[in-house]
Amino acid sequence: MGFFTSLWQGFHSAIVRTFVTDDRYLIFAKGLQNTLVITLGALIVGIFIGVAVAVLKVYYYQVGPFKLWPSLGSFLRTGRLRYLNQVLLRLMDGFLNCYLTVFRGTPVVVQLMVWAFVVFSSTNEVLVAIIGFGINSGAYVAEIVRAGIMAVDKGQTEAGRSLGLSAWATMRLIVLPQAFKNVLPALSNEFIALLKETSIVGYIAVTDITKAAALVRARTFDAFIPLFFVASVYLIMVTILTYFQKKLETVLQASDRK
Repeated sequence: MGFFTSLWQGFHSAIVRTFVTDDRYLIFAKGLQNTLVITLGALIVGIFIGVAVAVLKVYYYQVGPFKLWPSLGSFLRTGRLRYLNQVLLRLMDGFLNCYLTVFRGTPVVVQLMVWAFVVFSSTNEVLVAIIGFGINSGAYVAEIVRAGIMAVDKGQTEAGRSLGLSAWATMRLIVLPQAFKNVLPALSNEFIALLKETSIVGYIAVTDITKAAALVRARTFDAFIPLFFVASVYLIMVTILTYFQKKLETVLQASDRK
């Protein structure tokens, strides 16, 4: 019994040092708040950018593709606006391809430091983190949503246009809802990955829950309790997100059967 008593006393003492002494639980509370704010903000930014890029990429695929220099030459010779539109669409597609290549091909921590120390060096760090993670996530969301749109039968678009709907109305009311059903699991995985990726914001001096654990560990010289607590918090949040993902999938499947 003496061994277990000693073990419990040591465990209890570690918990008190980690959370109670000097109100260190407030550090974790602030870190969790920043984690949730950054994740939610980046999620909104990522969805907005990702859907916009996906729709534009699909639109270019449907009306194009165009070659830049022949289209530019035709515009200079004839002055017709349709050739100018082709040039602009080709430039837009090239820009979007660069965006996808750069932000999917470089480490998110490097991107985050560029945003924080080069582009927005005097801006609030939490806002910088939201922008950085949101733009990075948007590149992945764009490819996921684009794949979902392309998986929708082309006849759906043709049916919408035959009913007199505009191209945007057809995309918004008919194609996108079906596309989101197709890619919901992939999108959910991206959002879960985004939540866990926010653990690196300590590189730009933001105290998220992971950084909070590091700060407390430096004061208590005890790594087990802070890190175990942080891991448990992430696990709980991911479990909750996974639960709601499955519930949403069930609701959508039920609506399909109706």
